[in-house]
Amino acid sequence: MTDRVAVIGAGQMGNGIAHVFAQSGIPVTMIDVSEDALHRGRATIEKNMDRQVKKNTLSADDKQAALGRIATSTELLAAADATLVVEAATENIDLKFRIFSDLDQIVPPGAILASNTSSISITRIGAQTKRAELVIGMHFMNPVPVMQLVEVIRGLATSDETTRRVMDLARALGKTPVEANDFPGFIANRILLPMINEACYALMEGVGTPEAIDQVMKLGMNHPMGPLTLADFIGLDTCVAILEVMHDGLGDPKYRPCPLLRKYVAAGWLGRKTGRGFYSYQQTA
Repeated sequence: MTDRVAVIGAGQMGNGIAHVFAQSGIPVTMIDVSEDALHRGRATIEKNMDRQVKKNTLSADDKQAALGRIATSTELLAAADATLVVEAATENIDLKFRIFSDLDQIVPPGAILASNTSSISITRIGAQTKRAELVIGMHFMNPVPVMQLVEVIRGLATSDETTRRVMDLARALGKTPVEANDFPGFIANRILLPMINEACYALMEGVGTPEAIDQVMKLGMNHPMGPLTLADFIGLDTCVAILEVMHDGLGDPKYRPCPLLRKYVAAGWLGRKTGRGFYSYQQTA
């Protein structure tokens, strides 16, 4: 069966996921409620592919062929012929539940519904459908075209066959799939977010400046990026959302989001995407 993929969301993750499918020879429809978001998403894909061409990791002809495999739509009905849908909408549980409930009515029987969620229960998402055995987590890392890992999360009802198909498809994209069970935060964020949160507490308590905290982790622990820089890259609102899912789901106060992190989000300092987080990203004249 030839795979036909729909990606829900044209933002940072969605356009990256569409990029890797199209580059791997798989037709993909990128769906978003906003026409502007679709234009921006497609422009980002083209810019990232141009970077690959300059680095000689992609030929100009292959770039044009890949772009030709990407369709866009503002209608969820555009997923009606998909064999796989990857949802990459905002990390909001009610929104994801609504999308999966709607997709269940739209896509053909046998089509897999995957979520790129970084923390929300796949079991709960699957329960919004009548095909829980075909619902799975397919958590790509950012930036998607560069990062090797895909965290594959089984819900309680996810079948072995669905898991096998998604693991095989991830490998076909040139990625390395790693299977995780359905606990809040899965593997990646269960370990990463407490580290970022603790870095926020260290900053709030005056243990060190953002630069000092990041430099210690880079030079002392050989991390390629410090935790506060990484939080700005992820988005501080997303960090809070993941921590809240872990705090609610596991009931342990150690996952409580740092008050300073909440304060930055309340101020609209969300990181790179707003020009300010723990660091300033404002363009200087």
